[in-house]
Amino acid sequence: MQQLHDAPLAPLTTFRLGGSATRLITATTDAEVIAAVREADASGTPLLVIGGGSNLVISDKGFSGTALRIATKGFELDGGKLELAAGEVWTDAVARTVEAGLAGIECLAGIPGSAGATPIQNVGAYGQEVSSTITEVVAYDRETHETVTLPNAQCAFSYRHSRFKADPERYVVLRVRFALEDAGGLSAPLKYPETARALGVEAGDRVPLTTARETVLKLRSGKGMVLDPEDHDTWSAGSFFTNPILTEEEFAAFRARVAERLGPDVPPPAFPAGEGHLKTSAAWLIDKAGFTKGYGTGPARISTKHTLALTNRGEATTEDLLALAREVVAGVRDAFGITLVNEPVTVGVSL
Repeated sequence: MQQLHDAPLAPLTTFRLGGSATRLITATTDAEVIAAVREADASGTPLLVIGGGSNLVISDKGFSGTALRIATKGFELDGGKLELAAGEVWTDAVARTVEAGLAGIECLAGIPGSAGATPIQNVGAYGQEVSSTITEVVAYDRETHETVTLPNAQCAFSYRHSRFKADPERYVVLRVRFALEDAGGLSAPLKYPETARALGVEAGDRVPLTTARETVLKLRSGKGMVLDPEDHDTWSAGSFFTNPILTEEEFAAFRARVAERLGPDVPPPAFPAGEGHLKTSAAWLIDKAGFTKGYGTGPARISTKHTLALTNRGEATTEDLLALAREVVAGVRDAFGITLVNEPVTVGVSL
C-alpha cells in the first residue's frame, strides 16, 4: 500500500476541490482495502473511502483522518457473467462489455467514477440503472468484520439510492457482479426517449451495441458530462441534484405553482415513479427558476451546457460551489415549493 501524509484530495475528485487528508492510503488489492479499513476502525480513525472521486464534495479544510483510495483491478467475464473489482474505471468496463457483444450497461457509457461506486448510488442514465443488471455485491462489513456477498434483493436499490448509501459507514464495496445479455450484438431495448430520438428509432427498439454507446457518449459530451481536462464544464460531479419524486398531492400543488408562475399552458415534466408518485425534472426546475446555462459570475457557475451541473471554472473553492448550490436550492424552493437534494456526497460540509 502507498501511504502519503497531508495529502491533497482535490486532484482525486472531478470537481478538483477540497483540502488535504491527514493520511492517504492507496490500496491495489482487496486484502489491502480490508487491512486499511480494519486499521482505521481499530484505532477509531475517521475513514473516507474514495473511488473515482466523481461524486464527492470535500471541505476546503480537507479530511482529518485516513482517506482510502481504492485502486483495485479486475475484469472477469464468463459468458454473460461479469465481475468487476471496485477500483475498475467504469467507462473502460462499459467499453469492454460492448466490445464483447454484451448488453445491459451500454447506455451507462461515459459516466465517470469507479465500478465500486455504481451500486452505492444505483448509477443510472439514459434509461438504464445498474440495479437491473447487478446480481451480487461483495463488500467488507465493518460491523461484523467479515467479507459478505449481498444478492441484488438485499441491496435495497431505488432511484439513486441503495442499502450502501443508506448506511454509508457500514459497507466498503470490494467487487460487483453483473448478468449481461447476449443479444447478437444488439443493445438492450432502448427506454429513454432522447436516446431513441437521436437514433431515429422507437422506444423499445434495439440498435447495435456500439451505436448505442457512441450515441450516449455524444449526448453526454454535448452536456459536458464526459470528462475533459480542458473543458471546465466537466469539472463537476455531473448532475448535482436528483430529480424530485412527489406524491400525487404534492405534484398537484407543484402544478398550481407552475401555472401561477409560468401560465396555465406550461405543463411541468412528469414521469411515473411508482404507485401514487411522479418524478419531475430538476434541470427544468432550475432553468425555470431563472438559473440558466452559464449562470453565475464567480469561479463556481452552472455549466454552459447543462443546468443540472455545477462547475468549477478553475479557481473555485468548495465554499464557492456551496454558495452557488444554496442559491439554486433557495431559488427553486421559492419559485415552486420544491427543495432540491444534492446527489454528490458531502464531506465535512453540507448544503
